Amino acid sequence: MTTRPPPRILSIAGSDSSGGAGIQADLKTIAMLGGYGMTAITAITAQNTVGVQGIAALSPEIVLQQIASCAEDIGIDAVKIGMLHNQEIIRTVAAALTEVDAPIILDPVMIATSGAALIAPDAVAAMRARLFPLATLITPNLPELSALAGRPLATCADMVAAAEELAEATGTAVLAKGGHADSERITDVLYIPATAEHGGRAVSFDHARISTRHTHGTGCTLSSAIATLLGHGQPLEHAVRLARQFVIRAIEVAPGFGAGNGPLGHQSVRSLRE
Repeated sequence: MTTRPPPRILSIAGSDSSGGAGIQADLKTIAMLGGYGMTAITAITAQNTVGVQGIAALSPEIVLQQIASCAEDIGIDAVKIGMLHNQEIIRTVAAALTEVDAPIILDPVMIATSGAALIAPDAVAAMRARLFPLATLITPNLPELSALAGRPLATCADMVAAAEELAEATGTAVLAKGGHADSERITDVLYIPATAEHGGRAVSFDHARISTRHTHGTGCTLSSAIATLLGHGQPLEHAVRLARQFVIRAIEVAPGFGAGNGPLGHQSVRSLRE
């Protein structure tokens, strides 16, 4: 009797010492969704639910070695990219991933839930130029999408327009996350750019806002869930839908740790990969 091996998911991201976001959230999510998690750590952070106390970037050389070690021996079925921190690491990751034939989910981590900056200002242009064209999906939250668009985004229509512009400019699907909007319901918009066969289209997802402060690592969890589900062979739109359900449930069963934005309850969510 044989069983299908789990999809091999590589998370390229920073470490969160408190376990709520970054590599730690990714590995919990990947495991809960039936994947085999691997890591290329880009930075070590000292952080908790109330803020980021310190960041130390790793060298581009060791980041490259981590990616190569996973790719050359274990293999990769999907990639999640999170915190990259500086231009040198971005260039290194982009060069390494040109040799990887797998879906790439890019969470353009720029600002922590606590409001702390997690990426050097001059790294944003490098990310846009080198990594966006390689990605299968980009998952900016509202402040990140606003920064990428270069203008405030006050309404859902503004968010859709900015997602469309980014998707068509890069040829990459964009999942614009509306959790930072001031509304009773949260609306996320997946924009899939036009191809030679099909025009561009937008798909909206929404749910009632959950009244909680325990949302640390939601973006990391969502992007790693999408990567894992794509690794299982799910189509993009369905992977996004299932990943959102996983995040919602993880928020609902958050353990309540910390004095600030607490972590999600990854370990209490039943698998959604079917």
